[in-house]
Amino acid sequence: MQDQLADYLHFLRVERGLVTNSIKSYSQDLTEFSQYLMTQKITDYNDVDRYVLLNYLQFLDDGGKSRNTIIHSVSSLRKFFQYLAQLHQVDSDPMIKIDTPKRAQHLPQVLSPHEVERLLAVPKLDKPLGLRDRTILEVMYATGLRVSETINLKLDDLHLDLGLIQTIGKGDKERIIPIGDVAIDFVERYLKTARPKLASPKRRNTYLFLNNHGGQLTRQGVWKNLKAEVKAAGIEKNVTPHTLRHSFATHILENGADLRVVQELLGHADISTTQIYTHITKKRLAEVYNKYHPRA
Repeated sequence: MQDQLADYLHFLRVERGLVTNSIKSYSQDLTEFSQYLMTQKITDYNDVDRYVLLNYLQFLDDGGKSRNTIIHSVSSLRKFFQYLAQLHQVDSDPMIKIDTPKRAQHLPQVLSPHEVERLLAVPKLDKPLGLRDRTILEVMYATGLRVSETINLKLDDLHLDLGLIQTIGKGDKERIIPIGDVAIDFVERYLKTARPKLASPKRRNTYLFLNNHGGQLTRQGVWKNLKAEVKAAGIEKNVTPHTLRHSFATHILENGADLRVVQELLGHADISTTQIYTHITKKRLAEVYNKYHPRA
């Protein structure tokens, strides 16, 4: 079974061209399932039937796994057994008889405009790293970029005279995004005063955001710095880099943006993914109504 699993992960990497993080996610789900099968003395995927799968899903639930984690496991297993069936490595696909659980609706954490201002005010602009961090926050809030898209921005991706930047998102899809005047001002200040001090004279680096050694800033670096900035701002919410993306989408929708426009800006392939933000804005409207209406 381990050989079959290894072959499938190789297929995802070579034939499907999935990114490393996606392959790791599939690997984790399927490895956990294989380990469960070993505890049940099952050594052949042909011996997996509907009841084995239902017992496994119950095992995940009893172990405290979240609804969305279980849904992801079902999706991983469904694709894996489809692969095995297509190669005739199993007699039949047992996942055909397994329904996918309904996804739990968790609204993403969003900062208020006031909290965003408090966060933006934290980095010290008289220091190169402080100006860099403020520029990162301004760019992410102004564009809704994912953290991976932000750290992979290159100097050639900037078209500041046109008020645009370009990025490569999920599925290697390129998109052009407007960037506001405030963010443009900070990018220009960073390029003029801070980035030259961070850049290494020994090597040319084309990435926009650099670490203090002159190399490309990492996702972990952005996360670590943001955690410290959130704490310094006195914000008690669980804030991640993605929170700025959620806040960007929510705030422009609250100010009248069309959902299709937000879909394009965020790079969502399916508008159903973008529709979660309409639930956030409705929740926000209810909160404002209950707080301020005299008879609420």
